[in-house]
Amino acid sequence: MRYHLLLAAAASACAAFSWENVHIGGGGGFVPGILFHPNAEGVAYARTDIGGLYRWNSDDSWTPLTDKLAFHHNWNRWGIDAVAVDPSDPDVVLAAFGMYTNSWDPNNGAIGRSENRGETWSFSELPFKVGGNMPGRGMGERLAVDPINSDIVYFGARSGNGLWKSTDGGATFEQVTAFPNPGTFIPDPSDQGGYNGDIHGLAFVTFDTTSDALDGATSRIFVGTADKTAESVYVSEDAGATWTAVADQPVGFLPHKAKLSHEEGFLYLTYSDGSGPYDGSDGAIYRYSIADGSWTNITPVSGDDHYFGFGGLALDAQNPGTLVVAALNSWWPDAQIWRSTDSGATWSPIWQWGAYPEMNRRYNISAPKAPWIQTNFLDGVTEKLGWMIESLEINPFDSDHWLYGTGLTIYGGHDLANWDIDETINIQSLADGIEEFAVLSLASAPNGSELLAATFDNAGFTFASRDHLDTPPQTVWANPRFDNSVSVDYAGNDVGRVVHVGNVAGGEQLAVSSDGGLTWSMSPAANTQAAGGTVAYSADGDTILWSTETVGVQRSLNGAALSAVASLPSRAVIASDKRENDVFYAGAAGVFYVSTDGGATFVEGGELEGVSQVRSIAAHPTEAGDVWVSTNAGVFHSVDFGQTFQLVSSEVTDTFRVALGRGEDDGWNVYVFGTGAEGPKLYASANGGATWEDIQGEIGFGAIDANALAGSANHPGLVYVGTNGRGVFWAEGVVGAVKC
Repeated sequence: MRYHLLLAAAASACAAFSWENVHIGGGGGFVPGILFHPNAEGVAYARTDIGGLYRWNSDDSWTPLTDKLAFHHNWNRWGIDAVAVDPSDPDVVLAAFGMYTNSWDPNNGAIGRSENRGETWSFSELPFKVGGNMPGRGMGERLAVDPINSDIVYFGARSGNGLWKSTDGGATFEQVTAFPNPGTFIPDPSDQGGYNGDIHGLAFVTFDTTSDALDGATSRIFVGTADKTAESVYVSEDAGATWTAVADQPVGFLPHKAKLSHEEGFLYLTYSDGSGPYDGSDGAIYRYSIADGSWTNITPVSGDDHYFGFGGLALDAQNPGTLVVAALNSWWPDAQIWRSTDSGATWSPIWQWGAYPEMNRRYNISAPKAPWIQTNFLDGVTEKLGWMIESLEINPFDSDHWLYGTGLTIYGGHDLANWDIDETINIQSLADGIEEFAVLSLASAPNGSELLAATFDNAGFTFASRDHLDTPPQTVWANPRFDNSVSVDYAGNDVGRVVHVGNVAGGEQLAVSSDGGLTWSMSPAANTQAAGGTVAYSADGDTILWSTETVGVQRSLNGAALSAVASLPSRAVIASDKRENDVFYAGAAGVFYVSTDGGATFVEGGELEGVSQVRSIAAHPTEAGDVWVSTNAGVFHSVDFGQTFQLVSSEVTDTFRVALGRGEDDGWNVYVFGTGAEGPKLYASANGGATWEDIQGEIGFGAIDANALAGSANHPGLVYVGTNGRGVFWAEGVVGAVKC
């Protein structure tokens, strides 16, 4: 009987940390590519620039496929620069993995292959970088499988690396040395080594399914290259052995998309004068007749109405000659989308001017699955359709079902054919399950808001209680709404008081709340010089300490103007004691600092032996003077307001974010990103750092030095991780218990 009781006790204390997303909903970032399988109904994928790959579900939700791939050593595998399906096998999907081609990303790219619709992957490592978050990421697709020979895969590379080919289904690749033009376009040639200073490379690979087979392969292949000075579209008539520029083609624009209409024998192409997704003030749409080699300009707009390039292009497989195209960078008064049912001879826009400023729209748009999009991005503005529209697709098995990606979400609907009978088209945000948010800061307040999440691009979000974690918020942090929120903190003795900061220099970037982050107002201390960095709120909420990116460390007392804190180095790491109102903590290089006068002045605190980098400071949510410091040498702990420190353990070293959260039996867990027995991962301790265990498991959080971290101050064993591209993850378990 005693044995069975012990087993039962162990089972009840099972330490199974199973990770899932906090449900913000709506996507939150750029979706540069959407791909339906041409021959298998119900199979579709969406690629994101920093959030990995997703598979579409029949209920219009999406399933993430690459979470187990993006660990600290290969965080770049959340950047997807291309996606392809095997037309002969609905279970096979391939993708080009990699984030940046400049020095930001030390890793080369890879081509991943899955034979079970993205559940598991194998990789072919490439000898160069791949740019899933680089300029031109909405072009494509630059990865394609031969529709009659699954062993043949082509990939169009960046950085002047040209065209690559696999003859073993993507297991290995070799350069196609016969391909003549690896691209010449550089967004900003003066930015050598920077984000805009790389050769864009190739734009798309499109097989011509109307061509004859040659030695078991498709004979005719089109490849687009980013070149505005010469021919940009090339063709092979001998299955890739030789290549020539397509005759009489337009010159001066960059090709973005190329779609083949098999029944018509036409290749449709969209062009822009920029590589996108942010630039482009001119462009065109062309139809190329494969039979007679003629090019027809079918651009749907001209004159003063034409101030953008073209990106998204979709063909209706059920109705040859019906297509939809999108302006790439029509930012005001709205994006524009056109539809043609006669192969581009005539077009109808999705909106047009009435009596200015009235806009006559043939659509309704809403976001019931992501209410914050409705509240903050649709209501009361003219820019409703989105921006950066490069991905645009019609379901090949359902002419009414269409999807398009924007910089915010995936929009689409199920009544597209209403366009042709002058009835209203109903568009919704259809990105449920995609969580592409870049999360910069997290906080959980004891007896206050369960989760505060500061996010890039979307301001931030408040989840009042644990019960709200699966319910998309009604609003972002608004009034004021910062484009990017980078840090959030609460007052420990008055948890309804919250502060957050944005990072757009030139605008006021300091907001405060008195109701736990549900509503906001601009702090009277805000000015147009201070931006970015991290913020700390004093325990009683009367002092804001702000370590800015722009003007050093600043302080405001009772809403007064910000003033410089001369005793701290610029960009110091900061935190507030959560119980003692006059105490703040800071760190820079290997030095720890303490203030006992409300952040006005700081002096050196206790020594951190062997430390050259103070990276994160976490004050205990309920105990005065209890402070934890994460450093390159590990985690240090003080119980005397930072006057003395002890290295808690040598098990986890080279640590980054540290946080505390409720544990079992009124205890507190310590969570930290660092290098331990299982490598660079997330570790937890329930005994003050004496021992640590890996609670991350098989899920990837990307680079551990870029992640936000918070333990729940209200629920034992509940912990949050904010990622750079996959939103907020949460899990719940018992640290130190029997493993499941």
